[in-house]
Order: sequence, then C-alpha cells, then structure tokens
Amino acid sequence: MNNIHLADRNVDAAAVMFAALSEPNRLRLLLRLAAGGASVTDLAAMSNEKLTTVSARLAVLHAARLVARRREGKSILYSLADHHVLTMVTNAIDHACEDH
Repeated sequence: MNNIHLADRNVDAAAVMFAALSEPNRLRLLLRLAAGGASVTDLAAMSNEKLTTVSARLAVLHAARLVARRREGKSILYSLADHHVLTMVTNAIDHACEDH
C-alpha cells in the first residue's frame, strides 16, 4: 500500500472496524464465528452471557461490516463477513503474542 492515498471515507471506515475490534469480548465472538455460523442463542450459550449482551456486541460488529447475518427459518445466523476479518483478527493476536 505504499504511496496510496486513501479517501478519507475509507480511512474512517477502517477506524470504525478497529474500534469494533478493540473490545476483547467482540474479538472472542469473531473467533467463535470463525468455526462457522451461529445464532445469537448459540453464541450466548457458548459464552455464558445474556442474549441481549451478545446481540448488542453482534450489532456493533455488523455495523462495522465485520459480521454478516442471514435468516434461516426463525433464526438469524451470524458469520464472519469475509476472509479478511479472520486475517485481521489472527494477525492482531499473532502480533500481540510476539516478544517486542
């Protein structure tokens, strides 16, 4: 990306994504979704948290375009928006684990 001048709106969108990634429990949700799509109910059960808490976190991640959702019957299934999301998360975790 050397010498690429990005539009302010693209930089702003990236900042929104990083803000959404800045909360550890939202990162944990993304890591759970890396294993496959899941409903709010499933995600809440996995994390022993209230449905409303998990739903609020998913709303932030969806607004930041980090998760996608689709209806399956009466449930909404959440998944990672695309392969870039897992790459960002794993790169950040790998970087955090390095000795500096």
